[in-house]
Amino acid sequence: MSPHAKWVAALLACGPGSVLSHGSAAALWEFGSEPGDLVEVSLPAGMRSRQPGIRVHRRAALRPHELTEHEGVAVTSPIRTLIDLATQLTPTRLERAVNEADKLERVRADALYAALADHGGEPGIGPLRRLLDPLHFRLSDSELERAMRPVAKRAGLPVPETKVWVNEFEVDFFWPELGIVVEADGLRYHRTASQQRRGLQRDQAHIAAGLWPLRFSHWQIASEPDHVRKVLRQVAARARATGAAGR
Repeated sequence: MSPHAKWVAALLACGPGSVLSHGSAAALWEFGSEPGDLVEVSLPAGMRSRQPGIRVHRRAALRPHELTEHEGVAVTSPIRTLIDLATQLTPTRLERAVNEADKLERVRADALYAALADHGGEPGIGPLRRLLDPLHFRLSDSELERAMRPVAKRAGLPVPETKVWVNEFEVDFFWPELGIVVEADGLRYHRTASQQRRGLQRDQAHIAAGLWPLRFSHWQIASEPDHVRKVLRQVAARARATGAAGR
């Protein structure tokens, strides 16, 4: 029996109100899980069903926008499915599922992040927030500068120039004596095609000019300063060794 046939049969066996959910829903949506031996089905609280080969999740009534149909199968929405998956997957597998859902345009990662506010306190929200919060964290320009200066100092770098133009691009931090350029990114997801192209052109222009372009997220600079310091120190050592300081 094909996975699709097993899913349909499981819903028929469980009766009205049943929907494919959790790993089985993810398999139908093609992110996060492969079809397994057990079919996972959600039933409204109070409904009973014991069928071989079916794992039943009894839950309070799902909201209408959390229910849909895909390929003729009643199933939880992609957002609801990812919230459910977050109760089952490791952080690495959860990140892969979110990325796959985003790539397949089942749900945009930024739309998923925005939807978390409507599900406060539910199981699965915590792991998703830990995954998505760093990607959406953003500092103001002044906060970014205040956070970067002590990190650079501990890495043995002089005070950088900030918000200056280098190779016809405005950069966040620049050490001209070392040829190091640092750009700070806020969101990782969903830059437009023109923004992506401009980002590539910026990095290419710096490399072609013999500079050392680096990118850190705002979250890394604010919450992982030791990592940023280590990278800056290593790149500065290479820059000095290759004579960048004499430019």
